[in-house]
This record gives sequence, structure tokens and C-alpha cells, in this order.
Amino acid sequence: MAGAKKPVNIFRLKNTGEPSQIFNWRLWFAVVSFGLMGAARGVDEGLISGAFNSKDFQRYINYESYSEVEKTNIKGDVTAMVQIGSVGGALLYVGRNIIDQSFKLANSIKFYSAFLVCDRIGRIWATRQLCVLWVVGIAIFMGNGGSLGAVYAGRFIAGLGVGQTVVVAPVYLAEIAPASVRGLCTCVFTGFVYLGIVLAYFANYGAELNLGDNTHNRWLVPTSIHIMFAGIIFILSFIQYESPRYLVKRGQHEKAIENLSKIRGLHPEHEYIVNEFTAIQATHEAELEATRGSGPIGVLKEAFCVPSNLYRVYLTFMAQILSQWSGAGSITVYAPDLFKLLGITGNNESLLVSAIFGIVKLVAAIACTLFLVDVIGRKRALLIGITLQAISMVYIAGFLSAVPEMGVNEDFELPENKKGASEGAIAMIYLSGFGWALGWNSMQYLLTAELFPLRIRALCTSMAMTLHFANQYGNARAVPNMLLPVAQGGIDPKGTFWCFAAITIIGGVWVWFSIPETAGRSLESMDRLFALPWYKIGRYGNQDADQRDQFVEDKMEMAAQSEGAVGHSERVDPVDPSRRV
Repeated sequence: MAGAKKPVNIFRLKNTGEPSQIFNWRLWFAVVSFGLMGAARGVDEGLISGAFNSKDFQRYINYESYSEVEKTNIKGDVTAMVQIGSVGGALLYVGRNIIDQSFKLANSIKFYSAFLVCDRIGRIWATRQLCVLWVVGIAIFMGNGGSLGAVYAGRFIAGLGVGQTVVVAPVYLAEIAPASVRGLCTCVFTGFVYLGIVLAYFANYGAELNLGDNTHNRWLVPTSIHIMFAGIIFILSFIQYESPRYLVKRGQHEKAIENLSKIRGLHPEHEYIVNEFTAIQATHEAELEATRGSGPIGVLKEAFCVPSNLYRVYLTFMAQILSQWSGAGSITVYAPDLFKLLGITGNNESLLVSAIFGIVKLVAAIACTLFLVDVIGRKRALLIGITLQAISMVYIAGFLSAVPEMGVNEDFELPENKKGASEGAIAMIYLSGFGWALGWNSMQYLLTAELFPLRIRALCTSMAMTLHFANQYGNARAVPNMLLPVAQGGIDPKGTFWCFAAITIIGGVWVWFSIPETAGRSLESMDRLFALPWYKIGRYGNQDADQRDQFVEDKMEMAAQSEGAVGHSERVDPVDPSRRV
């Protein structure tokens, strides 16, 4: 027994002391390379409103020939068309998982992977094809020839690429990251969203300041940032390693060990690599065994008929709905317009304060990534962010209620005694951006990427991101009409912000009662958080999971002693420590 070695608890790698070698340049290079995909969303959200407001672009598409309501609808459609395309992009991943199961059961040949974006092409090739779609769409938009139809088509095709980034990048990052820094690695994606926003805002401001508004370059030059980012991501994909967890799912175990070893910077026979790979393999085999013979729709049944999985689907779906309708996303998209609504005068000034707004959100995202998400936990960070956002929305709604003419009467001039309140409302826009970056915008990706078992992870993440873009489209498309006066079919600016405030507060209450803490837990151990009845998981799931972890550790300790006594003739099953194999 003296020579017995205590087995590593693969469900609690956070407590085993991770080797320093795993935090190497290959890991961080992969994190940055895939995190860059976050810029796809950020660049579009930051660019489109400023580009559309360009007088040259509006002349180009004969914008002034339409009525006021038609103008509002066109602006909403052009702005939100990428989200519609993104719904299609995310849906490709829903369909590909179901198709993958059908083809696998039929033992069909693999040629179909050339035509469908499916699990068989992997995270790396998925990255390459989404970059191609992204560039093609932006090229059509930039060369639209003044055709509104070409504008719509280009932005829709670009959306097919952009929509895949929120599935591919967070899933890849969650799958390669060590448990102790998984939050940091996944939130790098969110940080690049804001880097894209900042670059887009300042590109619009710089083009307006230096190129004037009488040349196509006013909106073509900023829009070219899309192509730059897509090109960089495409090139970087050729020097990255495929996800080991994806390779295990495909049955390529030797390649999975090889890639895991390279990403971790350890020899394939190192104890840490052996333990981590054993956990991945054993968990996947257990999932396959549990659903074997269930038919082509078995993966859907597993997602919706297993109570613990259904609860996770519920969490991610509700997170997408509540986050997108809290209003912060539409503030990012329509920032120049909303700053004008609250009292900022002049196009240059509006673009400048929007750019500063982007910097505030970027700083918040960095703070969340580096200091909060893996330190204070996901749930605390989310609740703090929602609280800041709710305070902001209530203040802005109250200000607009006190001055109901703002944004409704074009001839209205803000009285001197209200200018301080106006500046406060502008400051609250910044505070809401900080809260959004700290809370919902980071967590909607992180939680979605890390909650699900390997077998259904890509499918459920895809469904969640489809809902994400559907709600983002609905919000981006609705806000211009919501801001219209009641006489023109809207609910006024004050009604719009009261709506956002109410949804934000509801979201905070829901998070408190529903979401468990996932920080520091390995992907293979997430099931432990969902063993209680659904109404207890949010408040007591962590405590119950810790008790189960301790039970497993005790069983492993007993197994280690027994194993030493029989001369290591048997080993402990990593999924069921009471079973010997």
C-alpha cells in the first residue's frame, strides 16, 4: 500500500494542481486565434449604423425617396439582415448534427460533408468556410451598385458566416481550455466582440472626419474591416490544432491524444494527459452507451427527454431571450442614434461618444475576462452586470418620462435645467454598456458552451445561438419602430426604455433562482450540478455537487488503497469509481 498512487479525480481537476506547462503559448495562441471570431459580431454591430447614417450611402440607395415609416423599416431591415443570415448560419449546425446521426446509422459514405457544414468537417474547417461566406457577403454589400436588394443579399450572406462564429469559437475554446481558466479563455471571444466594436466606431468617426460625406469611401473604408478580420482568421486556422474532444467524438483517439499533448505542452504519456483523455473518452462512451439504438433522432431525444439536459436547454434558451431583450445589444447597434436622442448634437460628436462607449465596453469585457469570471464566479458576475444595467435603464426611462418630447418632437430644445439630467442619461448609457459586458454578454456564450455533455454540445449550442440571432434580429429590427411616436405605431423612447428596464429586472430575478455556478468545474463533471429537482438547482446545485464530489473522492481513496493491496492488477473506472475494470 505504501507504493500505491492516489487516482486523480477527473471530475475535479481544479483541485489537483494543474501542471504549469499546460498554460503555454500554444494554448494562448489558439485562444486568441479563435477569440478573434468575436470581432465578426462586434465589427458589424459597430459599423452598420454609422455607415447607414452616411449621407453618401443614403444617396446611393435613394433613401430620401421613401416615406418616414418606410425609411424606418429600411433602416431596421438593413441593420438586422445580418442577424437573419446568422439565424441560417446557426441553423446549419442544428441540421448538421441531426443529419450526422442519420448518416452514421446508415453507415453512409462521407462525401456529404463537402456539401454541409456538419460535425464531420471539424471546428477548423468550419472556421475556414465561415470566413469565405463572410467575405463573399461583404463584397456583395460593398459592390451593391446602389441596389437595396443587393444590400440585403450581401448582408444576409455575410450573416451566414457571422452566425457560425458564435457556435464554432465558444465551443472550441471551452473544449481546449483547462478547467481553471475556461472562463477566461471563452470570454476572450467576448473581449474581441468589443475590440471589433471599438475599431468599427473609430473607423466610422475617422472616415467622417477625414474623408467627408461626399465619397463612397466614407462607408467603404470602414466596411473593409470585415474583410481584414475574416482574412486574418482564415490564415490563422491553418496553424491550429483540431479539438481533442471533437476527435474523440469522431473516433480518432490517437489524433486526439496527439493534439491534446501539443495543446497542453506535455508528453502523451504524462499523467495529466492520460487522466484528461481518460475522462473525455469515458464520458463520451458513457453517453453513447446511454443512447445506443435510439435511432436517427436519438440526439434530440437525449437533449429534450433527459431531465438534466432539458433543464440545461431551458437555461440557455431563457438566457438568450432575456439577454437580447434587455436592450443593451440594440444600444450597441444604434448608439449614434440613441446618443442624439439623449441630447448629443452633431454627427461627429455622436460618432465620437459612440466610440468612447465602445472603449468602456471593451474595458469591462477585459475586467470580466481577467479578474472576475473565474475569480468571483459566473453567477456573481452576471448578477452584478444585470444590476448595473437595470439601474441604467430605469434612470434613462425616468429621464425620458420627465422630458417626453425627447426623440418625438424634432423641434424640441432641451431646457437648461434639464441638461444635467441629460448628461446623466448619457452617462447611464456607458454604465449599461459596462454592466452588459460584465454580465449577460459574457455569460450567454460561456454558459452555453460549457453546460452540455459532449454528445449534444454542438447541437444544443447551435440551437441556443439560433435563438440568440433570432432574438437579436427581432430586437434590432423592432427598436427603430419602437422609438417612433405612438401616432406612428411606436411606443415612444420612454416606453422603449421602460420595456428594457422591466425585462432586465425580470432577468436578474430569474438568474438568482435558476442558474448554478459552473466556475472551476471540468466539462465532464457538469452533470453533478443538475442532479437535484429543477426548482432547487439554481440555489442548491453547487452545494449538492460538492457533496457528490467529496463522495467520489472518498470512493477513489478507498479504491486506491484496495488497488495498492492487489498490486495494481485492476484499475478504477473513471466514470463509476465503485466499478473495477
